[in-house]
Amino acid sequence: MEHDLESTLALLARTPAVLNALLRGLPEIWTERNEGENTWNAGDVVAHLIHCENENWLPRAKWILESGETRAFAPFDREGHARLSRGKSLAQLLDEFAQARAAGLKELGALKLTGEDLQHRGRHPALGAVTLSELLATWAAHDLTHLHQITRVMAAQYRTAVGPWSRFLGVLACTGHSEPA
Repeated sequence: MEHDLESTLALLARTPAVLNALLRGLPEIWTERNEGENTWNAGDVVAHLIHCENENWLPRAKWILESGETRAFAPFDREGHARLSRGKSLAQLLDEFAQARAAGLKELGALKLTGEDLQHRGRHPALGAVTLSELLATWAAHDLTHLHQITRVMAAQYRTAVGPWSRFLGVLACTGHSEPA
């Protein structure tokens, strides 16, 4: 499937509501657990998404439009979300994410991107030349990756409780798929 800006925006606009419906008010067994040392729980993931809104997607989109490939993007701090989550409840993080995403999408819409704009190139510090279209498609796939991560971690809480049905539940066999960027 080729990147389609309207489809990307439709998905990005829905992510906060999906997370809110999935996580708000759940018992901590579902939201506070992780997969072990140096892994994230649901709140960590939401804080990471907020951090990405503020430091990654839109700033890099603007960078591509303004600077092109003249200089690489600033490296992204993959652990920068830890500062955002200190002292905040999951409900507060969900609200903050919804606000940050709405503001980001409004700002992205104000750019009035054209097909030509989407072909502009920037330079990623590790990946090299990337287009604005690729960045925006990655933003949507990134959301889906973290939705998958949250549901995988949640399902793992019942790994033994499901007994023999575990062989039919692929989510329990999944161990994650991301590499550091």
